[in-house]
Amino acid sequence: MIRSVVRGNGAALPRRIMKNADFEGMVETSDEWIVQRTGIRQRHVAADDETTASLGEAAARAALGSAGMTPADIDLIILATSTPNNTFPATAVEIQNRLGMHHGFAFDMQAVCSGFVYAVATADLYIRGGLARRVLVIGSETFSRILDWNDRSTCVLFGDGAGALVLEAEEGAGAITDRGVLAASLRSDGVHKDKLFVDGGPSTTGTVGHLRMEGREVFKHAVGMITDVIEATFGEAGITAEDLDWFVPHQANKRIIDASAKKLGIAEQKVVVTVDLHGNTSAASVPLALSVAVADGRIKKGDLVLLEAMGGGFTWGAVLLRW
Repeated sequence: MIRSVVRGNGAALPRRIMKNADFEGMVETSDEWIVQRTGIRQRHVAADDETTASLGEAAARAALGSAGMTPADIDLIILATSTPNNTFPATAVEIQNRLGMHHGFAFDMQAVCSGFVYAVATADLYIRGGLARRVLVIGSETFSRILDWNDRSTCVLFGDGAGALVLEAEEGAGAITDRGVLAASLRSDGVHKDKLFVDGGPSTTGTVGHLRMEGREVFKHAVGMITDVIEATFGEAGITAEDLDWFVPHQANKRIIDASAKKLGIAEQKVVVTVDLHGNTSAASVPLALSVAVADGRIKKGDLVLLEAMGGGFTWGAVLLRW
């Protein structure tokens, strides 16, 4: 059978680093308060000349370089983002043009923090369906643009950045030992819309709006929902937590990450944590964490890796792949 194999990965972060202490003169908070409740110590914040498109382009070029490919080799670009450069056209098309790519097709995917996991699963379907052979999957966000900087419950949580993977079709045996995407589970439930949303949009207010979140409600649902899709993915692949080499979760909150891993029986040393470095970068979170673990040598060819995310909507999902 056809598998979607990772050929390269890349990342890009804004130049400016904002430490927790930088918030102390803006809102009523402290470094100790933020670290204790979230595990976040710093985040990157985009300058005026840094956008979702420019960060996405940089991550894409890094991934292509890692794969030993050029834009001419790519058939499809899927960009996961909730902070596009424009309402339309898709920011993926802008990245396509920035790369000098005038063939194939490109589109955005909006599933908030779950966007990259959704995008990888979607790319796998395009590859296995024969509509694309090589897909550039990007997660890029500038959440700093939609934050209310007077709301201490949200402004300290989020950061900007981008990450990318190049997936390519390869024939596999149809076994768990194959490289590439092996299983996936995706879910959503709109009943939770008002727990994490942006209070604006073209069809409602005609404005961009700001991010609003009921933090306790999100936390209350997160661990159960994450466990749900991961167990479904394990079941599809016929594995257990012990078989994993690495767990790369959405980097929103260290307490959620720890509680999820403990409930699933995933050993602490197998969990990739970068929330302290990046904060919550929404759809860029998982590929940024991947880039760190690949760069420092933890994730190696042949490793069994589980990706997981949950975001506004609510949306949530998991993808199992062999690196």
